[in-house]
Amino acid sequence: MLASHADRERAVDVLRAGYAEGRLEKGEFDRRVARAYAARTVGELALLVADLPQGPVPVNQAAPVVPATFLPVPPPANGKAVGSMVCGILTFFTGGLTGIPAVILGHSARSEMQRTGERGEGFAMTGLVLGWLSVAGWALIITILIAAALASA
Repeated sequence: MLASHADRERAVDVLRAGYAEGRLEKGEFDRRVARAYAARTVGELALLVADLPQGPVPVNQAAPVVPATFLPVPPPANGKAVGSMVCGILTFFTGGLTGIPAVILGHSARSEMQRTGERGEGFAMTGLVLGWLSVAGWALIITILIAAALASA
């Protein structure tokens, strides 16, 4: 089978890798490269690289294992986010009185986390949702009481 330009280039690449690894001397490398570019068939190219590995030999170097002591510590959870979640959960036990602090802490925590890269987005969101539900519940109760007072007057 006739050799293509790509076949010749692949053979020369194998020769270059063999030369770079010290498997061929400069003179022998030059002669084989000249013969590779002059080759007409794939069989001639195969004879030029038959005694060489097909490409660079992989070097088996195990990646050094880094002890956990030296790994970077993940950023801590934002304190305001944790406070927001705690206030949000406490709305069930305080009759909604901790809803407004949960909302304030949640919004403050989210803006801080965007600036500093701290964790705790889920904590802040939990506090925000529970806080806003509490505020909405109080607003609904007050609206109903006002409507009832106006209806009875």
